[in-house]
Amino acid sequence: MQNTFWTALTSSLIAAFVTSIGIYTIRHFSEWGRRNTTYFMCFAAGILVSASFLHIIPKSIFMNSRAPIYLLSGFFGLHVFNRFITAFVCDKSPEKSEYGIGIIAMLGIGFHSFIDGFIYSISFTVNTFTGFVSTAGMILHEFPEGIITYLLLTQSGFGKRTSLVLAFLAAALTTPLGMLVSYPIISKINRETLGALLAFSGGTLVYVGASHLLPKAEQEHKKFSLIALGAGVLTAVFIILSKRH
Repeated sequence: MQNTFWTALTSSLIAAFVTSIGIYTIRHFSEWGRRNTTYFMCFAAGILVSASFLHIIPKSIFMNSRAPIYLLSGFFGLHVFNRFITAFVCDKSPEKSEYGIGIIAMLGIGFHSFIDGFIYSISFTVNTFTGFVSTAGMILHEFPEGIITYLLLTQSGFGKRTSLVLAFLAAALTTPLGMLVSYPIISKINRETLGALLAFSGGTLVYVGASHLLPKAEQEHKKFSLIALGAGVLTAVFIILSKRH
């Protein structure tokens, strides 16, 4: 159990580091970051959705027969939360330099990243392999998330240095914090409850990949985005099949 804690913590710290790289990249190499963010989104979406359907969801059903209910709750729960956040952001012009827009978006991303920390605790408590396939795509999607957070803040009128600090606190630091807060509780629950939580996590991962990352990527119409998506799917399939054989 001690090893599980350190594995989950290390993974959440890696996620925070990858988010920080995204923030650093968009600040110092803005043109490269804008040009390639779509590919990172597609690749991460391919892994998240494939890993969820091929491993996480079947595993949760094996652990809890009512898992599909929690799966649906995770998917629509995150959808409702995102609708609540975007209700404050949509139809607003970032050129108006309204700090409130950036703050609300930052809080939304921060809460989302905090919940990501819960997923690290849940998946690694199930077993190490489930933790690995659950978090592989999550870690990769942290890179564009760091970029998006920083851009939202700068476009809302915050200075570059302030945006850097706020993006790091909201998008990066909250992930290991969520893991540390949730682990003492999750590590003590029974198998059936853990299966329910795993199903809920699977629903959120499918939502992030299919309803958050892919639509944004499709708006860009990048030439090789479909290849990046396919590479993510094949990566997830390879990881899962290698475990079974």
